[in-house]
Amino acid sequence: MKVEAWIFGVTTIFLVLVTPAYWLVTDSAGNGNVGGGGGDWTGTSALAMTGLLTLMVALYLGFHAKKMDARPEDRHDGEIADGAGELGFFPPYSWWPLWCGATLGVIVFAVAMAAWWLFAIGAVFGTLALSGLIFEYYRGEHAH
Repeated sequence: MKVEAWIFGVTTIFLVLVTPAYWLVTDSAGNGNVGGGGGDWTGTSALAMTGLLTLMVALYLGFHAKKMDARPEDRHDGEIADGAGELGFFPPYSWWPLWCGATLGVIVFAVAMAAWWLFAIGAVFGTLALSGLIFEYYRGEHAH
């Protein structure tokens, strides 16, 4: 994971350099005065938050890369066969994300229209859909 941490670290450095440059080059008034220092709040804040997010991921990956053993793809002497074996459980398909998205759409629509009765209905169905998504493959504490 050291390579991934470096990729996000370089991206963070790039965004830290680009954000002030973007602020200085853009003109919020739109009168064509380039370099006027007006700045575009939306783009500048989006770049700043993206920089913070990439920094967060880089720090997370960097801390965990120090704690764990090197993966076969991270070692210089790693062989293809070293990475063989079970990678994990990947479910074939699920209908629960569809229902979670549909109920979220109902909830957002209800908030936008101030229809609180519809919000309550969406919240109930959303709770059911989210519970179904979370416990889809749960078979009990001691199931084999």
